[in-house]
Amino acid sequence: MHQELLINGVFIGGPCDQSIGKTQHYAPYDGALVGTAAEAGWNEVTAAIDAAKTAFETWRFSEKADRAKLLDSIGRTVRERKGELATLMAQEIGKPVIQARAEVDRLALTFELSAELAVKDHTRTIDVSYDPRDTGLKCTSDRFPIGPILAIVPYNWPYNLAAHKIAPALAAGNTVVVKTPSMGTLCTLALGRIIHECGCPDGVVNVLNMPSALAQKAAQDERIAMLSFTGSPKVGWMLKELLTKKKVALELGGDATAVVAEDADVEKALKELPTAAFAYAGQICISLQHILVHESLYESFKTKFLAAIEEIQTGDPLDESTICGPVISDEAADKIMELLSSSEDAGVTILTGGSRIGNVIEPTVLEGITRDHTLGREEAFAPLVTIQSYSTDEEAIKWVNASQFGIHASLYTGDKSRVQRYYNEIEIGGLIINNPPSLRFDAMPYGGVKNSGFGREGVENTFHEMTEEKLLLTD
Repeated sequence: MHQELLINGVFIGGPCDQSIGKTQHYAPYDGALVGTAAEAGWNEVTAAIDAAKTAFETWRFSEKADRAKLLDSIGRTVRERKGELATLMAQEIGKPVIQARAEVDRLALTFELSAELAVKDHTRTIDVSYDPRDTGLKCTSDRFPIGPILAIVPYNWPYNLAAHKIAPALAAGNTVVVKTPSMGTLCTLALGRIIHECGCPDGVVNVLNMPSALAQKAAQDERIAMLSFTGSPKVGWMLKELLTKKKVALELGGDATAVVAEDADVEKALKELPTAAFAYAGQICISLQHILVHESLYESFKTKFLAAIEEIQTGDPLDESTICGPVISDEAADKIMELLSSSEDAGVTILTGGSRIGNVIEPTVLEGITRDHTLGREEAFAPLVTIQSYSTDEEAIKWVNASQFGIHASLYTGDKSRVQRYYNEIEIGGLIINNPPSLRFDAMPYGGVKNSGFGREGVENTFHEMTEEKLLLTD
């Protein structure tokens, strides 16, 4: 397989084109070559930005119904090609195929939800009759597109997190330059081809495989109106510091905690939390990293949880039974094993797991973590989960709030007053009740606080991030 760059409606960098560099992409599971991709230099990047800037002057005035028609067509085509898209993802990034199919389903939904948003009336009426200067004036506002968006996409959701930037941008009348992830490149370029084949006007969506240094240069280009970035805190905050006068949305790391209260539906929690921790080898920003269990339930819960871990299937991502496939690279696997070794040296107990075959790391449960340990401070992004007891709600809330991150946390309880207390006091982007923190619906506000970034995704929230409100006062 070879994928080309999409710039101004033209595919550039075919396999025989010696003027364009190429990158090779290997399967994290067995090291097999999955394919190659054209790689943009600055000439290609600046051409894409030019194309997006030029196309914006037309697309911004396009009919809302036409935008919706395009978005619906993309969603429909994605559904028709679900099998091939899911297989490519399983091969290129090692996402188990059953989870890859679920991502493709959500990819289609994201475009379909954005189609609905494109034709929605966003007009707001503001009452000014409280002021004696009002002589029957009419005050309204609407939302307007802002220009070309640079969308930087992460490897772990190369389809749907690309869509969460592209689809609302198109619904609003913006144009887009997409930087594909360095791993997951083939997937995002494949999505770009589908968007083009569905009739997207030239220059409205441009999709490029490019080095990080060029993405940074592109983010600073004055023709780019906004950066939408999903990735590591280190890179995200560096870019934010560079873009002091530009709109920026950051979706960064997390270390989600699930609290199992004394009145929890324990069987439900035991059914859901193993998958929340180990699906896609924990390489999800809202993957479950910590479990707090009330002391009255702790020993029984721990025993049953460890037994449930034995049912988690690992290995080949193309196997229908696999839940926990490989981590993304040798380097990632090495880092995780070093983390496990240092945790043991610090007195942490590995209750189960901890072994490695290639890039497949056995689902691992650790006990004895505090916020002073690396695993208590940092995002693991690995098939690792910690478990410990707590005695009071105050203690559990303090644990969650001690994190440098804050996207999702979950609480298993039947007590409505406890729910309200956690909702009021936890410093988090979203509190998930009686479900795992990894649960996300594509229409709901999604994002974090503290080192997890700022801004919210979810199609309507992204639409608002990518538009400006403009006032109209008439007599």
